[in-house]
Amino acid sequence: MRRSERREKKVTKLDSNYVKQQEYYIARQAREKKLLIRRLAAFAIIFTFIIGSLSIFHFQQRSAYNDQQQEYQQLEEDLQVYQSEQSSLEREIELLNDVDYLLQIARKDYFFSKEGEVIFTLPDEEPSY
Repeated sequence: MRRSERREKKVTKLDSNYVKQQEYYIARQAREKKLLIRRLAAFAIIFTFIIGSLSIFHFQQRSAYNDQQQEYQQLEEDLQVYQSEQSSLEREIELLNDVDYLLQIARKDYFFSKEGEVIFTLPDEEPSY
């Protein structure tokens, strides 16, 4: 044993109210410090859980937003295609209401002819090299 340890054992403890109050005060301070550490640890765990949950939720929302943005862009492209197709079909409807255009199609596709007209069909010529 060391000298200081031997000395401490030789010292007798005072049995007064002041010493008892001080020991009670020190024990109380130790308990309060222990409870404070436990509370801080609990709050840290809860805080970490909340931040983690919010982070996960945020990244899920960003992913969903990006998916919806891509879907929106695809639908916008489809809309452009359908609008151009619609304008083309509307133009064709206007042309089909024209009698001259109908006669031209009938003559070209179905070989209808005017009176006294003779239609000759020529084979498609292949280019010679």
